[in-house]
Order: sequence, then structure tokens, then C-alpha cells
Amino acid sequence: MTQETEAPAQRDRRPLPVRLAVLISGSGTTLQNFIDRIAAGRLRAEIVVVIASRADAGGIVRARRAQLPVVVIPRLGFADVETFNDALHAELAGHAVDLILLAGFLSPFQLRNRYAGRVLNVHPALIPAFCGKGYYGEKVHRAVLESGVKVSGCTVHFADDQYDHGPIILQGTVPVLDGDSPETLAARVHEVESELYPEAVRLWADGRLEIVGRRVRIKA
Repeated sequence: MTQETEAPAQRDRRPLPVRLAVLISGSGTTLQNFIDRIAAGRLRAEIVVVIASRADAGGIVRARRAQLPVVVIPRLGFADVETFNDALHAELAGHAVDLILLAGFLSPFQLRNRYAGRVLNVHPALIPAFCGKGYYGEKVHRAVLESGVKVSGCTVHFADDQYDHGPIILQGTVPVLDGDSPETLAARVHEVESELYPEAVRLWADGRLEIVGRRVRIKA
């Protein structure tokens, strides 16, 4: 889904705290970052539901420890992506969600014209490099190292119906160092992610993001 004409990323300024749904598939480190920042008063937001696509996702433990509502909707329990998304949308409909955050969510989330401009994702590389289907987690950082590039980073973007494709909101860079492993590079990238993803949520909640074609304008 590409928006070819000028359109706001959200219709108006949302009252704070912004109501978040966080979708996870793995360890939940991105989820934990949001839990910690909200608890510390560094981000005026409320996580109203955490949805996990795997029953063994480590982020479930983090969510329950923070006393957040958790729902497991296992991708493998559905015949196809369509019926899986039927279940996701049915669950989301009951939580009055303002903004959906994909936080290491490895299954396709379909916007279905209900959530255009209301779904964010963070990718651990500089889109359009090292992104798309199959590029996630360690695979991204291993591909970066094998390519010989000198700079990597992360990208926060609006999600659409293609992997790692929607309009870019923020990007941050880190050096790729001699002797880096996928783990050391991932740790350096994650530090930048931890700053940029909450900042993108803050900008969205303040009504400062505007999608114009393939670009996102950040309004003063």
C-alpha cells in the first residue's frame, strides 16, 4: 500500500496518553523498552494489550511481569494469513487502540484500511538495504557484515502491506566495526532503536507526522 497523494498520518492530535497495542513474536526487548520508558514517565503512553504470535514468545513473561493484558494468537493455529489476521483484528477491536507497534512481530499484519497511518515498525537496518521477507533478527546483522558496508543502523517507519516498505519516519546510524559479530552489531543497533522508536510514537501522538507520497514530514 503506497499513498500517492498528500495525507495526514493521523487525522488529528490524539489526547495523551496514547493507547498502544504491541505485537510480538520473540524475546520482547522492544516491548520492555516501552514498558520501562512509560513507567519512568519518559513517554506518555499506555500499553492496552500485548498480542503474541507464539505461545513461547519471551515477551509474554515481560508483559505479565508488568501486569499488562496479554493475548496469544498463535500463527500456526490458523490455516492462512487471512484467518490469522481475522483473529488479530477481532482482538484489537476490543481495546480502543490508537496506535499499533510491531515489535519483532514476524507474521504479516494486514492494515485492511482500518489502521492506515496507525501502525509503526522498527527494522534493524537502514531501509531499503537489508530488508524485506526473510530479513529479521540475526539474519539482518549477518548480511550487513558479509556485505562489507561501513555503516548500519535502524529504521522506524509506517507499516503497510509489504515487509519493511512503508514511509520512513526516522533513521539512526551506527558504525560497523572491524571484528564485529552479529551480536555486537545488534547490541549497538538496539541502543539506537531504543531511542528512535519511542520518539516516533511521541511525534505521532503529538500530531507532527504527515505522509506525503513516500515521504514523512515532521511538522514543527
